[in-house]
Order: sequence, then C-alpha cells, then structure tokens
Amino acid sequence: MQVYDVIILGAGPAGLSAGLYAGRSRLNTLLIEKQKDGGQIVITSEIENYPGCLDEESGASLVARMTKQVEKFGVERAQDTITSVDFSGDVKVVKGLHGEYYAKAIIVATGAFPRPIGCPGEKELIGKGVSYCATCDANFFEDMDIYVVGGGDTAVEEGIYLAKFGRKVTIIHRRDELRAAKSIQEKAFANPKIKFMWDTVVEELKGNGLLESMVVKNVKTGELTEVLANEEDGTFGVFGFTGFLPQSAIFEGVLAMENGYIKTDEEMRTNIPGVFAVGDIRIKTLRQVVTAAADGAIAAMTVEKYLEH
Repeated sequence: MQVYDVIILGAGPAGLSAGLYAGRSRLNTLLIEKQKDGGQIVITSEIENYPGCLDEESGASLVARMTKQVEKFGVERAQDTITSVDFSGDVKVVKGLHGEYYAKAIIVATGAFPRPIGCPGEKELIGKGVSYCATCDANFFEDMDIYVVGGGDTAVEEGIYLAKFGRKVTIIHRRDELRAAKSIQEKAFANPKIKFMWDTVVEELKGNGLLESMVVKNVKTGELTEVLANEEDGTFGVFGFTGFLPQSAIFEGVLAMENGYIKTDEEMRTNIPGVFAVGDIRIKTLRQVVTAAADGAIAAMTVEKYLEH
C-alpha cells in the first residue's frame, strides 16, 4: 500500500498551485482529477486580470503552463472520480471508481461551478457572450447592452459593477421584486444605467459563434419576446448569477461546511487535522484564479509544516 505525503483532489488553478508548491518541497504528491485540468477557467477565452498575463492569454493556455510546471516537479497524476473519503485516521483514505488512495494529508480543491441559467443555447455560447463572472469579463462588453439574470445580492451587486462598463444593464428576474438586501437594491434603483425586466425568464440564447439574440418569457402572461443585439455591436452580454454549486457532496458530514462550502482558517486548515481546502470550494469573498493560486500555495506550505510535526 503506497501512502503519499499529500493527495490533492482537483486540478483547477488551486489544485495545480498546491501541486507545484508541494512538488517543489519534495513532498510525495498525487494529484487526482476526474476530467481535464483547469476547472472553470478553461472555458475563458481571454484572461486579462491574472498578474503576468499579456495579450491573447486564454484560460486553456494558462492552465497548460501550470500543468507543465506541476509535471516538472514530479507530481504523480491519476484520473479518477472520487466517490467517498475516510479522514478519521492518521492515514487518510480516498476511494474512487478506479481504486483507493492513501495519504498523510489531503488538499481538497474540487471547486464550485456557476448554476446554469438553464436554457437552450447557453452551453454553446459560454465565453461568446454568456458569462458568470463580471470581474473576469465586464470590459469585453464596454459600451454594449448587458443583461444580468438573477435577483439576489450577487446578481444586483454585479449588475451595479457591470453598469460601469455597459451602456445599459438590464436585470432579468423571475419575480416582481428583488431578493437582494434593501441597501443593495437602493443603489441599483438609483443608478440611471440599470433597468429591470420583471416576472421574466430566459427561454433561449441564439447566435452563430457569438451571442446575437435572446428569447425571454413573461411568466405571468406567457408572452415571448426576442431581444436582438444592437446592429453596430453585433453582440451583447448575458451574465448568469443564479448561484454556485460547490462540488462538496462527498464531504457532507465529514468536513465543517456552510451552504455547501468548506470552512477553513487562513492557513487553509479544515476542522480535521491533516485535511485542507483551497479555491472555490471554501468560504471566501473573491473567487478568481489569483486567489485560487494563492490558496494552493498556502495549503502546500501548511501541509509541509503539518508533516514535519
């Protein structure tokens, strides 16, 4: 039975950063990913807000370099879907569809994914007009029409942020009043660039290579309306803020969580000694590549100290 120093679950920016730092520290490291490296960032066609990224840096190209760095420092890889964990002993057990894995420490980097708007055409147009991250993509829609789907705190706050970039921001909400905190609502209502489309859901997104039109439905009358891109712009932005889905189901009842997100301290420690969590899976205020990478580095260094003692 091989017992690794550390097993990292997930190969997004947080997991890859943890792998890089663990490998450089000469820890015997296994990185397990169920699909392809990169997590959410691989669907981003252009990255402008990660330090050092110059023109034409895509999520895929950044992740490819991260993956190569991890390989350089001798991190072992496994492709598997984890089905259960046992963190009760000094040696932690991770069970997957293809085998069992053992380590003295675990770094959970399984991520969270935006809840989809849930309409035809959405998947095909992600990164081509459809986004789930205002901080990442707002400036691609400068002086264009922008639509925000959702009515909670995040949707309205991001709508206010997007109004700094777009010529007009329309918040689409399935009810006739927002769920956001009153203080946030007041800011949105006071902003002349923010409009509202009440009692409305998005039925379909259309476009050939770029988002060109959107079909919306009034849930009270059933009336369908097609929103077309401005002729000069040729496209517009649709930002979905209907929540995130943390990939944490297998840790329920094992790790301390809140709304599906894992609780950690500043050193990425969870409530179980030897188990750490990084990136979008943990409770945090900013979910970006730069914060995920920082989490991974901190966790790997904390693991090294944990193993020494």
